[in-house]
Amino acid sequence: MGDLVVVGVDGSAVSLAAVAAAAGAAARRGAALRVVHADVPVKPRLMVPDPMSRTLVHEAATHALDVAPGVAVTAAVVTGDAVYVLEAESRAADLIVVGSRGRGGVMGLLLGSTPVSLAAHSHCPVMTVREEHPTSADAGPVVLGVDGSPDSDEAVDVAFAEAARRRAELVAVHAWQADKGSPGAAPGAAEQMLARAIAGRTDTRPDVRVRRDLVGGTAREVLIEASKAAQLLIVGARGRGAVAGLLLGSVSQAAMTHAHCPVVTVRRTR
Repeated sequence: MGDLVVVGVDGSAVSLAAVAAAAGAAARRGAALRVVHADVPVKPRLMVPDPMSRTLVHEAATHALDVAPGVAVTAAVVTGDAVYVLEAESRAADLIVVGSRGRGGVMGLLLGSTPVSLAAHSHCPVMTVREEHPTSADAGPVVLGVDGSPDSDEAVDVAFAEAARRRAELVAVHAWQADKGSPGAAPGAAEQMLARAIAGRTDTRPDVRVRRDLVGGTAREVLIEASKAAQLLIVGARGRGAVAGLLLGSVSQAAMTHAHCPVVTVRRTR
């Protein structure tokens, strides 16, 4: 991976929100920003792109420079399906940023197909941004969802790095379901799992203040509630309870759809 953030744009209002978030992420990393529009040719046999595509990416790049003037920004129109194009872009990126729903979103669906498919196949973490998210909000902690799965373990390292860049507190959250026999007490196994998940990272990242939070309830409810006070929520793409055959876990999809802040979805790729 290089020092590169890629943002996918399609001209929608939410993609401009994604551009602003991507520009901020690039500035914090000291990385370059690549603005990409996936274009399906209006004349497939001739591979002639839509003439508006160049204007679209130019306007998005200009918006990025308005948000983060010091970031090196490039723009490209790439022929192909959006998921295919952005998955290919993710091979050289540290982070891919997309809007939760673009121009191709189906009315009534809260989340477009592109972010779901991309989060399931990307070679780097994927940040999903909704138009309602305050892209300039730097207050609040970075919240990490922990469940002990391989993807969740990968997300821990991403969360520590993000908290360090943002100079924010890291809140590691694990949701647990109470046993009928002892509804008032958190199980010791859950406490140990949460402690193991961040063990060792605090030594390599002494600049990050960490708080462990064991909360009763379902994972999706707990994480969405925690996102209300967060500047960023980080989750693994698939948790321990993920159903085989699904592209993405239900908890990560719920977070991407309903969280009150941008969401970074992390998938183990090695």
